[in-house]
Amino acid sequence: MSSRYELLIGRRYLRSGRGNRFVSFISTISMVGVAIGVAVLIVVLSVMNGFEAELRNRILSLTSHATISAFGTGLPDWQQTAAKIVESPEVEAAAPYIEDQALLIADGKSSGVLITGVLPEEEGKVASVAEKMTQGSFHDLRAGEFGIVLGAELAKTLGVATGERVRVVTSMRTITPLGVVPRYRTFRVVGIFSAGMYEYDRNLAYIHLNDAAVLYRMGDLVTGVRLKLTDMLRAPQIVRELALSLGGEGYYINDWTRQHQNFFRSIQLTKTVMFVILLLVVGVAAFNIVSTLVMVVKEKQADIAILRTIGASPRGILSIFVTQGTAIGIVGTLAGVLLGLLISFNLETLIHGLERLLGIHFMDAQVYYMSDLPASVQWTDVLKISLTAFGLCCLSTLYPSWRAARTEPARALRHE
Repeated sequence: MSSRYELLIGRRYLRSGRGNRFVSFISTISMVGVAIGVAVLIVVLSVMNGFEAELRNRILSLTSHATISAFGTGLPDWQQTAAKIVESPEVEAAAPYIEDQALLIADGKSSGVLITGVLPEEEGKVASVAEKMTQGSFHDLRAGEFGIVLGAELAKTLGVATGERVRVVTSMRTITPLGVVPRYRTFRVVGIFSAGMYEYDRNLAYIHLNDAAVLYRMGDLVTGVRLKLTDMLRAPQIVRELALSLGGEGYYINDWTRQHQNFFRSIQLTKTVMFVILLLVVGVAAFNIVSTLVMVVKEKQADIAILRTIGASPRGILSIFVTQGTAIGIVGTLAGVLLGLLISFNLETLIHGLERLLGIHFMDAQVYYMSDLPASVQWTDVLKISLTAFGLCCLSTLYPSWRAARTEPARALRHE
């Protein structure tokens, strides 16, 4: 019975009375503040999660989970090395590659580029470049035909399309009767890909492995082998074990977590900072709960005194106002979760609608590496945000409730 009357009175105090509707208005503002803070936290963390997942997927669509390469001139007998590597149950596929910097020239325009020589059939097992083609086919790269596949932004910079020719200039030198000149070769554009990530679309080009060996005078050597692993999250450990199984010395290992660690480390740091900063919004709303309950306690001094005189204990009085503050926290948190999930699940639609309405583009691929704003809701984040916001709301009720529980009936009624 005691708990029933405490809940009943606490709920009654949430509604406005005839004499003073201001307290009820402040209670509503507190709920709205908590809801906005929770919703903003959910949306921001969902965007950061989506950005991280999209970035990882786009990176891994053009790069492998890990690479094993040789120091010095190159990796000899790559077929035997790849065959030994794929014997591991943690490796799905291995493909050779030759990689080096070059300068592309077409119609007086030039651009630096990372040239990667691959076997199209083998490369398809470790990366999905063929699925990103917008013009031509990745399998049009054939040995001896000197074809090249360019990123969409690179092709736009050079002003070329499929069927046209570009000159690939390397850092190597060739001695001619006219002197020492850079080594170059003319390639025909056989395809254009678009990964949706500016860094790759602007700086990558693919040629056939045999053509790369001729261009860079590699002979039978390759730079290394790319690997696709069964568990990409264990890439650092797996590739190290594979290198040790090959002999350990003379091999250089790399994986996607090392190659792009600055991206993911900055995202994690940003997520942490944004969570702390936006938590201040919930903190402000919680402070409103404190002020709301303080005003309620001040207004209800006579009611508290009467309850004490008819037998209510200090603990019961405390429970009444804790109930009121907790109700504000529950309603505000639930409303914020629903609002945050609604926005997160429809974020791209909302963004595209705003872009059409305002005539501007929010996401510049040259700055953000992608042109869309993805959102990925992680329920662990939702739970963490909800519990944190509700906890702050509950803590905000303690001081006003404690003040109410210490009310002395005689002194309170003396001024009535």
